Amino acid sequence: MSLAIISPGKNPEVWIKEFKALAPELHIEVYPEITSPEKVEYVFLWQHPEGILSDFPNLKLISSMGAGVDHILRDKSIPENIPIVRIVDEKLTFSMTNYVVMAVLNYHRRSPRFQMNQTRKVWDMSYPELDVTVGVMGVGALGKDVMDKLNYMGFSVVGFGFSEKSDFEYSYYTKDKLEEFLKEVNVLVCLLPLTPDTENILNTSLFEKCNPNTYLINVARGRHLVEDDLIKALEVGQLSGAMLDVYREEPLPESHPFWENWKITMTPHIASVTNPQAAAPQVIENIKRIRENRELVNLVNRSKGY
Repeated sequence: MSLAIISPGKNPEVWIKEFKALAPELHIEVYPEITSPEKVEYVFLWQHPEGILSDFPNLKLISSMGAGVDHILRDKSIPENIPIVRIVDEKLTFSMTNYVVMAVLNYHRRSPRFQMNQTRKVWDMSYPELDVTVGVMGVGALGKDVMDKLNYMGFSVVGFGFSEKSDFEYSYYTKDKLEEFLKEVNVLVCLLPLTPDTENILNTSLFEKCNPNTYLINVARGRHLVEDDLIKALEVGQLSGAMLDVYREEPLPESHPFWENWKITMTPHIASVTNPQAAAPQVIENIKRIRENRELVNLVNRSKGY
């Protein structure tokens, strides 16, 4: 019985330390130096090479290293009978909400404008704030917390999602009312899970339905955004700017046009990072549950994609 950690480019040492502290008997192997694939029953992974899980004939559980599972679900070689679980961590929510609040405040208080004025030595006190109504696409644990915090700060918030929600405390629109949702807001936050329904959703067709000069914040997945369409929307003024933490290719190539576009603020996928001390117990708990044939924690619904 062993756990394989598969996370190319990430240092696994902190994870090994946490797993060993919780389950000293657990044998751990790290990709690509897995010597006994037939003994691997559990995998803990992020951005694994597609198809590699077929190397483990006795695999019983797949655990994502974070809240997202699109990197797992796009591997169509994974048998349907192997359960997939994800990490749900209050620290992830705390960090993500703080990032989005920061982005909203930067737009609301016109930070880019004043930073540019500083470089030009311009003293302009006019219109220091913008009226803001924030639309959150994806109102799960992360999106709902974002709405709660922004609402507490006095901002108007509106939600959007692909499933019906009863008794939701904020204005909420489903996919058949996307255009109505977009007309309500001038700051658009993408926190959707990446599924076939949501991939490329941030495109020209959507931007054309937005209020002119809408501001975009994408902290979900790079493949939600059609990057060329964003550049065009910024050029014609359909969008006034964007703050991005995720990209279709990471690290972002030096030749990418985003680097030199002054209307785009970028961070390198750091909005919310999994905390090993909080996540490791969830992984070990699910290993115990799979052994005891009990219901798993944070089980992924493959048909929904999250």
